[in-house]
Amino acid sequence: MSTLIEKAEELLFAVRQKLPVERITEDIAQIELPKLKTELVDDHHRIVFWVNLYNAYYQILRRDLELNRPRIFTKRVIPIAGTYWSLDDIEHGILRKYRFKYSLGYFTDFFTPTIIRELAVQHIDYRIHFALNCGAVSCPPIAFYSLDNLENQLDEATQNFLRAATIIDKVKREVAVTRIMFWFIKDFGGKAGIKKIIEKNLNLSLKGYKVRFQDYSWDEQLDNFI
Repeated sequence: MSTLIEKAEELLFAVRQKLPVERITEDIAQIELPKLKTELVDDHHRIVFWVNLYNAYYQILRRDLELNRPRIFTKRVIPIAGTYWSLDDIEHGILRKYRFKYSLGYFTDFFTPTIIRELAVQHIDYRIHFALNCGAVSCPPIAFYSLDNLENQLDEATQNFLRAATIIDKVKREVAVTRIMFWFIKDFGGKAGIKKIIEKNLNLSLKGYKVRFQDYSWDEQLDNFI
């Protein structure tokens, strides 16, 4: 019998290859809730399962159900373990430990259902923002995340995205970063944390630099797989 992580990866592979997904989504819908709790035992297991599932289902909801923004994020049409979930439930509820979506990461969503609280990660890892794909040009690309190599994969995803999306202006002493870092600024440790992350991943010093947030392109780009 496949593990939950294997099932999520199987779904993402089927989406990438444009194969039928009905059998796999039905299997995921019929998962028993206790299995989610017992198999997804720590944050690594949770991140791998939910990131792969999120990236698969974004493509399914857009391609097969033809959902558009903002409903594609908010509509609870993803059947998992006898409950219907939204992409926001997965991203902000589970992977961001039930942060209120529009609070820049500073506030908990007090109306979070118990099931999400029970399944959420223990600690927010800012690198998940460079692993989740929302079908737009400015989104990070889609990769297959694995339990054995998760740390390296998240580091690589972060570094590659920041290299491509960061602009350093040495004359103005300004660093222009992805707007993702503004929308979830608390996840990144504020502007000071953002500078440290950029310094670490781009191997440079930003002492005395100001942080500016770039515009975000929502032009559609589906199937953006690595």
